[in-house]
Amino acid sequence: MNIHYALSLVPNLISLARLLAVPVTVYVILEGYLAAAFWIFVAAAASDALDGYLAKRWNAVSEIGAYLDPLADKALLVGAYVALAQADHIVTWLVFLVVFRDLLIIGGALLFHTITQSLKMTPLFVSKVNTVTQLILVGVVLAELGLGLRLTFLSEALVYIVALTTFVSGAAYVYKWGAMAVLMERDQ
Repeated sequence: MNIHYALSLVPNLISLARLLAVPVTVYVILEGYLAAAFWIFVAAAASDALDGYLAKRWNAVSEIGAYLDPLADKALLVGAYVALAQADHIVTWLVFLVVFRDLLIIGGALLFHTITQSLKMTPLFVSKVNTVTQLILVGVVLAELGLGLRLTFLSEALVYIVALTTFVSGAAYVYKWGAMAVLMERDQ
């Protein structure tokens, strides 16, 4: 195995590790090991930036990585949000919004691909902002609970920021796919 091939696997292995961290994160949140949950979540969130950086730096961008990376992000966030809501650490309405947006995006992507047989996974800028705000909120909530930090004002403000970016991101995807479908119909 040559070194370039081995290096090209690293970003996808990091995404896979993040995906495998999801059940561990959910478990430690539900069991009340919130300091451990904070550190596991921070490591998983940092791995999101690391795998993207390495993929670009080593020219190791792959088709499987284009699907695995956002899948790992969505699984981590949905798992953390649902577990935090189950443990009464985050408001339930926000969890419904976050989960519904992700189901909307996944369902929309599958439907668009089924109809057009062409879908390139390219996240919108607002979606990246949304992912970052969602990650920060979970990190802040876990830092409050697990590390005893007093970040109440920040966590309360982040709830509304996450709600806004989640709504705007979901609407942007619906608009994008709708516009693309209209253009494709005109071309036929």
